Amino acid sequence: MNNSVSLRHIAVALALILAAWLVLFPVEGVQPNVSHSAAVILITLVGWSTGLFPPFLTALIFFALVTIFQLLAPGVLFAGFGSTAVWLIISGFIIGSAISLSGLGKRLASRIAPYLVGSYFRLIFGLVVSAMILGFLMPSSVGRSVVMIPIGMALAEKVGFSRGSNGRLGVATSLTLACNMPSFAILPANIPNMILSGASETLFHLSFGYTEYLWLHFPVLGIVKSLIIVALTLVIFPAHIRAEASDEAPQQQEEVYQTALQIRVGIILGVTLLLWVTDTIHGVNSAWVGLAAAIVLLLPRWGVVPPKSFNSSIDFGAVVFVAAALGLGALVNRSGIGTIMGDILGGFIPGKAGGDFLNFMALSLMSMLTGFVATVPGVPTILTPMAGDLAQATGFTVPQVLMTQVVGFSTIIFPYQVTPLIIAMQLSHEPLSKLLKLTFPLAIITVLVLMPLDYLWWNLLGWLG
Repeated sequence: MNNSVSLRHIAVALALILAAWLVLFPVEGVQPNVSHSAAVILITLVGWSTGLFPPFLTALIFFALVTIFQLLAPGVLFAGFGSTAVWLIISGFIIGSAISLSGLGKRLASRIAPYLVGSYFRLIFGLVVSAMILGFLMPSSVGRSVVMIPIGMALAEKVGFSRGSNGRLGVATSLTLACNMPSFAILPANIPNMILSGASETLFHLSFGYTEYLWLHFPVLGIVKSLIIVALTLVIFPAHIRAEASDEAPQQQEEVYQTALQIRVGIILGVTLLLWVTDTIHGVNSAWVGLAAAIVLLLPRWGVVPPKSFNSSIDFGAVVFVAAALGLGALVNRSGIGTIMGDILGGFIPGKAGGDFLNFMALSLMSMLTGFVATVPGVPTILTPMAGDLAQATGFTVPQVLMTQVVGFSTIIFPYQVTPLIIAMQLSHEPLSKLLKLTFPLAIITVLVLMPLDYLWWNLLGWLG
């Protein structure tokens, strides 16, 4: 423990020294604000990745430094607070609170418990597969988390997993990843996918079909990665469901729930899900659908969440954190650091002489590393304009280069890179730091196993060559 703390202190100290150097001695050949931006980005990323400070405190430090150095206009810096991501978070917390307060989560858990609580493996596998399938029905990762996390936590409680226990942590972390990661392989189910699709159409007049995209990515990034999430959970958070808990679960006398409240929440949630699924038809963003649902749930007569529970329902630290993550992406883009980083990483592309496999790996890793700095939604914004040049350098077609982005930005190292991961862990009431125990090994396995496997799959489909 002491070694861990000292290493974190050393990492932060080195980051502060390097940041001070960048401020006092700007890099030659670039504008001073670029060096200042690099210093702020460095401090922020190290603060979030080491966890030395609470994420919201690092976020506030980021806001303060950007305003002091005047690196972004306030309207751009704080635009995250008006983004759909933040309002999805707020509405998601309220909907999740309503599901819990009404007992609907426990009621649903009691209905599916007989099928899942026979063993710990069956519980984790069933929840992960359910979340993966939900990706086809619900276009919002936050929405999937709002529905699945309360059910998962209720099941964990039902089989006797206390807060902080391996079993409960296994349910929380596996569901958090399953509500997000497989959906990178489903075109309309994730924001970065849609940004990539929109940028590809705008810049190159390329449109990716739903089936083509699914067939290219889902077998490896959806199915195989989900199975690996299950396996890692069982190894990293081992637990056992007591036989008596399994036997009692279907026969337990049902608690007295507030049936009227549950019906009300069920109707509101059902309408919300329907509107989320059909957003391409009615055109209303998922965030505003969620906000409308949250308002109904808070109304004095129709509502389920009492006014006193409003503040406790929403983790405002998470809201600040997400707004800062979005501001960081804006700073990377506006300062030109994203372009500089893309050029630097592009220098490591082997080129035509390197062969298809090395170029595939290099492009995928380039996307992954860009997401480490710019956050995942920023990857297609930075790399898509470079697709033409990268295609010439590697001998790939532009569509092939664009699709390697998905392989890369779906490989997550730190939770701050993807907002829905933060929200899901907050809904589970388990520490965000525990998620790193899964994301680190999953990223390593993805690079060493899944990326080469993806290359073989693309070749099998005739998509390369």
